[in-house]
Amino acid sequence: MSELKTNKISTNDQNNVAIDNALGLKSYTTAQRNALTSVAGDMIYNSDNGAIDFYNGTQWIAGERTFTFAVQYLVIAGGGGGGRDGGGGGAGGYRNSYASETSGRNSSTETPLQIAYSTNYTVTVGAGGIGATSGNQGGDGFNSVFSTITSTGGGGGGSGATPLEDGRDGGSGGGGARTPVGTGGSGTANQGFAGGTTSDYQGSGGGGGASAVGGDGSASNLGDGGDGLFSSITGSAVFRGGGGSGASKSGGDGGGGDGAVYYSSRGTAGTANTGGGGGCGSWNSNGTALLPHAGGSGVVILRYPNYYTITVGAGLTSGTETTDGSDKYIEITAGTGNVSWS
Repeated sequence: MSELKTNKISTNDQNNVAIDNALGLKSYTTAQRNALTSVAGDMIYNSDNGAIDFYNGTQWIAGERTFTFAVQYLVIAGGGGGGRDGGGGGAGGYRNSYASETSGRNSSTETPLQIAYSTNYTVTVGAGGIGATSGNQGGDGFNSVFSTITSTGGGGGGSGATPLEDGRDGGSGGGGARTPVGTGGSGTANQGFAGGTTSDYQGSGGGGGASAVGGDGSASNLGDGGDGLFSSITGSAVFRGGGGSGASKSGGDGGGGDGAVYYSSRGTAGTANTGGGGGCGSWNSNGTALLPHAGGSGVVILRYPNYYTITVGAGLTSGTETTDGSDKYIEITAGTGNVSWS
């Protein structure tokens, strides 16, 4: 039998109801709320987001949300460009907070960000660095950003043409050039590995990747690009963050560009939206340069509870907000601007 207990309910002279104690609404999750058989005027407390929701006879209307919620992210910077007759470009810095998957430089998963409802957060997707067009190192990739999370652009590959220059530091370091001892650039802690070194004038080091150092280069063994990492933040495993290779070698798994083949063909660029490093350049049989390639652009992927909806602001290019189980995710592929949730 149902019973009603109260300390005091009284009617004032305006014909309203007064209650001495606090009124406690029944608590439901969003899924439980949606499963109710409701009539107009029903009200509940939404324990997912701290809101008081009411039913208008057709649908539930969410009140002002008071909780923060966790957003998981994969933030990858632009890859470094390949060096002329030198080293492969380093992969863009790789930072991951999804599930228990590895973050850059084989580090532990980062902590998801706590996000407030209806608040703007900055997103920037870094472009890839240019491949060297003269006797210089490849260009560094550009940083990618989500709120307080910044991934560092990959380092450009070293130059084996005058002036001789080592690989550049970055999220992952650029590969060393063909000098007596060509040093690879350093990677960034918890983001990526160093580029490979060279031990003679015919060596060509691979750019570092998110999960491995770039291959060292010598006359007998030129350097592959370091491999990247896979993430299932979009529901299926995808490799990203591979380093660009030295001459005549393959780029790292995860979008790293192949190096030019001596006296034969130009290599390849880092793959867009993977942060892959660009393949290095070489020389053609007639003495002309086989120019190196640019690094691949980065990406920002965000995953969050499916009872929130993201707004992607002007200046950003993104895919479609997609539901995957109890979450949604979105891939932001270019630009800079703000995102918010409602």
